Amino acid sequence: MRMTPAGITGIILVLVTILAGCVLNPELLPERDNENVTALTSVEIREYQGERLSSITDFRENSIEGPQYINQSTYMLEIHGLVSHPHSLSYETVITEYPIYRKKVTLFCVEGWEVTILWEGVRVEDLLEGAGVMPSANTVIFHAEDGYSTSLPLDYVTDHDILLAFSMNGVTLPAERGYPFQLVAEDRWGYKWIKWVTEIEVSDDPTYRGYWERRGFSLSGEL
Repeated sequence: MRMTPAGITGIILVLVTILAGCVLNPELLPERDNENVTALTSVEIREYQGERLSSITDFRENSIEGPQYINQSTYMLEIHGLVSHPHSLSYETVITEYPIYRKKVTLFCVEGWEVTILWEGVRVEDLLEGAGVMPSANTVIFHAEDGYSTSLPLDYVTDHDILLAFSMNGVTLPAERGYPFQLVAEDRWGYKWIKWVTEIEVSDDPTYRGYWERRGFSLSGEL
């Protein structure tokens, strides 16, 4: 049977109407099974503002107890010492409720190697501001999950916008690099770049010596 032009046009209109209904009516769209969606690995940034960056894999593993594996759901960052309001912050609170900053900084290790990384994190100064630092304070002591500790002058931390980083080269810190947080102690030797930070203690003791300082390393850690 031969179709008339009018008949063909009518069929086309019907098909267009059906297809339009499928697109516009979400109920007619096929359901997406999220369990079958595969998340791809984050891509590491290797260049920033025209300069090459080191890789996450360029670091040497020289921690005192090996990489620490911290559970984000139970992790709390303790801020205490000479503060008016000691408190604890969850990982989610730190990365969502404080301003985020990005900075390219080179870490120099006393072993003779160095890496230049694009760090992203929150300023320690902002974390301390909410705690209310007392006038007598002059030192910030950082404690890690593995028992490591180090200290820095309070004015150094505030004057240099020192970051507590949660990301490097656009990728969340791997466990071996200090997840959930690593201190970006720019212009200081690598042993001041404490990883797996669990506590920030405000002190009036400028002579406090951490793990390597007690073993003869410079207290200031200046390059």
